[in-house]
Amino acid sequence: MEELTPHPHASRWSGPRCWVVTTIVGLVLGAILSQLIPATMSTPPSAQDQAQVEQADPESSGPGDDPAVPMSLTWVQDGSGPPAAIELQGSEGEGGERADPPEHEPGNGQATGTGEPGAKSAEHHEASPEIKLWMVIPFVLLLGSIALMPFISEHFWHDHFPDFAFLLGSMVVSYYLLAFDQPYHEATYGAYKMTHAWLEYYAFMALVGGLFVASGGVLVDVRGRGGPIVNTAILAFGAVIANVVGTTGASVLLIRPFLRVNEGRLRPIHVVLFIFIVSNCGGALTPIGDPPLYLGFLKGVPFQWTILHLWPMWATAIGLLLAIFVVIDLRIGPARDEDGQVRQSKERTSVRIGGVSGMIALGLIIFGVFLDTILASAGARWAEHMPVGATFQIAVAIVAYLVADKKIHESNEFNFFPVKEVGLLFIGIFATMAPALGFLASHGASLGLDSPTKFYFGTGALSGVLDNAPTYLNFLQVAFASHGLDLTPDNVHHFLATDTGRHELAAVSIGAVFFGAMTYIGNGPNFMVRAIAEASGLRMPSFFGYVVRALVLLVPVLLVTWFFFIR
Repeated sequence: MEELTPHPHASRWSGPRCWVVTTIVGLVLGAILSQLIPATMSTPPSAQDQAQVEQADPESSGPGDDPAVPMSLTWVQDGSGPPAAIELQGSEGEGGERADPPEHEPGNGQATGTGEPGAKSAEHHEASPEIKLWMVIPFVLLLGSIALMPFISEHFWHDHFPDFAFLLGSMVVSYYLLAFDQPYHEATYGAYKMTHAWLEYYAFMALVGGLFVASGGVLVDVRGRGGPIVNTAILAFGAVIANVVGTTGASVLLIRPFLRVNEGRLRPIHVVLFIFIVSNCGGALTPIGDPPLYLGFLKGVPFQWTILHLWPMWATAIGLLLAIFVVIDLRIGPARDEDGQVRQSKERTSVRIGGVSGMIALGLIIFGVFLDTILASAGARWAEHMPVGATFQIAVAIVAYLVADKKIHESNEFNFFPVKEVGLLFIGIFATMAPALGFLASHGASLGLDSPTKFYFGTGALSGVLDNAPTYLNFLQVAFASHGLDLTPDNVHHFLATDTGRHELAAVSIGAVFFGAMTYIGNGPNFMVRAIAEASGLRMPSFFGYVVRALVLLVPVLLVTWFFFIR
């Protein structure tokens, strides 16, 4: 199979044994770094400290206002519950940073925390981390490698891209485990965060990989020649079903027939616009459509809220992108033979769908998204803190692969290379992303986000380079904190009862979903669609090449959406 075939220029020191070496090197570097630059944690308050604060300023809403107290104590609010910690500020005025949100932070929209009040109140007795800007460097280096290395040496990158992910990811893991060793949520902060990152990655790959494998057993056979009418119909259909099977499911289900029907006229811009429409913007109508919206549903946003309030933005963006696609597709013209002659085809356009086992598997994998929530509602305490839904999805994917019709696999040219590439790179992305999200959570309140416009572009800018699900959650927490609210289901209903609340939630939601199309790593399906297209023989744009196309074609659509609905 293709995924197991070594590259013709592969060096002897590539592959699993090289991954082990780079992982060990990363762990050692992280350990050294933890000794050279120890992490700092803010000191939790003692009963004596709290009594001193109350005596100094009994009527103040928060301690630290009385200049008579030589060492001021400042409440740190995390936007998801009561004050999370108290930080000490010395005479030089240098303060710590607040703890990042401790509750649900899944990368694929599945709940991995309990969010119980007891867990929040425990934070009063635990230290809070100080996430420094330099800790984001490994994440920046990994993004830079993805963007630049194919230009510097494509063959070297093809052989060693997992080494970059393992080296930088293991360095962050080692640093977190050794440097952040103070108690936090019945563990240490480092262990808690890295465990969270692993569970998020596990859930992410279970969903993305499961949908990839299941859809490989479904044959969407589109007959006829691709052209503006057929292609636009496929993309419009994908934008609709993305809200039923998710952007990942719709992308993996339709990308292969989309490539096949355009044989002889296929261009990279076809796939780029497919990513814009099907893999991202299309999934803005339901919580199932895109992981960020599912996180909002878990937090108490009513299931129907998205379709009732986001459909004008969805219809505008999808309509404009389809119009842009039609113009471009008309300029590309009909399919041609190698000698330049137009291919003639009298075959009528038709669609046939096969693969019952694959379709059943798709339904079961989507059901797995809700399995953790169902078990929690049923009081299944044995399932707490366990990725039951993700494990169920993996089991379904294995069975789906074993029972799938091999002829359908052959027709789909199915192989594991696309999901393998995504899986290996995102190991490093999820590990190195933890400090980036922690820094955002620590400094979110100081970003000056006080309008739907700022939330739209703030959420969007980071959703293009960070996983858009946790980015959505962090900005949602910032929005609630800016109004003095905790992020609870009851407060969500109060928040959405106001015009300001509705506009800010719409801005965060649309920003997270739409801007996820700005880069290959903004949303899970993006990289996978690129990998599938390249596996079929199409040379896709580089990281920067894709971003340039997004700036030219997608950004105007985002600006129109902002002008008419957000500002």
